[in-house]
Amino acid sequence: MRLVVTGAGGRMGRMLIAAVQSTPGVTLSAALEREGSPALGADAGTLAGLGPIGVAVTEDALEAFVGAEGVLDFTGPAATAQFAALAAQARIAHVIGTTGLDEAVLAGIEAASRHAPIVRSGNMSLGVNLLAALVRRAARALGSDWDIEVVETHHRMKVDAPSGTALLLGEAAADGRGVALAEAAVRARDGITGAREPGTIGFASLRGGTVVGEHSVIFAGDGERIELSHRAEDRALFARGAVKAALWARGRRPGLYSMADVLDLAAS
Repeated sequence: MRLVVTGAGGRMGRMLIAAVQSTPGVTLSAALEREGSPALGADAGTLAGLGPIGVAVTEDALEAFVGAEGVLDFTGPAATAQFAALAAQARIAHVIGTTGLDEAVLAGIEAASRHAPIVRSGNMSLGVNLLAALVRRAARALGSDWDIEVVETHHRMKVDAPSGTALLLGEAAADGRGVALAEAAVRARDGITGAREPGTIGFASLRGGTVVGEHSVIFAGDGERIELSHRAEDRALFARGAVKAALWARGRRPGLYSMADVLDLAAS
C-alpha cells in the first residue's frame, strides 16, 4: 500500500515514516511538509533516522495524493481540512490523528467522508480504544448517580486541551449514558463553582515535562470509586496504529470510521 506521510519533518511525522518503513505490505510514496519548511528537499528516511530511502520531502500535496492509496495525517486543523478535501478528490484512505478540530473542520471531514474512507481518532493505540470500550460499558452499568471525571496529563508542548484522547473517553462515557457530551461536559472549574451538577462529565488537563500521555476515567460513587487508566510510554505506538488503520481502510467504502471499527470494538 502506497502511503503519504504529512508533516514529515515533525516529531510525529518522523515516527510515521519509521512505522511505514518497518511494516510489511506498505511503502512510503511521498512525504509532505508546509511551504517554507527547512525539511523540504531532505530525504524522508534521513529525517526519520533511518538513512536515505530515496523519497524527498515535498510541498506538492496534489501530486503526492494522486500517486498514493492512503494518507497518514497528524498535522494541524487547517492542514487536515485541506488534506481531507484532497484525499476525497483522489478517493484514497485518510487516517486522521490530528486533534483540536473545531466544528467547521469536522463538518469538512464529514463531507469528505462521502467520497473516501476516513479513519479519525483522538488516539490510535489499541490500549486507549479498549479503555474507551470499558468506559462505555461502565458508564452504562453504573448510571448517572456515579460522578465521572476524565483526567489527562501531557508534555509541556501540547497545544490543545482537553486532549483528543480525553474527549474520546468522554464521548465513550456519554454514549454509555445515552447523552450528548456537549451537553454534559464540564471543561473547567474556577472560583466558587457551587456543588457538582449531577450527570455531568468533568475534565481536568495537566501539562508538564515530557509525558507522552496519561489518561484516567474516574467513576466516583457514594463510598467507593473506580478508576480506569492508560499510560502511553512510547509515541511510536500511535504511528503503528495509524499504519494499521490505513491498511484496514484500503478498499473500504467511503465513510467516517474510528479506531473502534479498525479494532472491531465498535459494538463493545
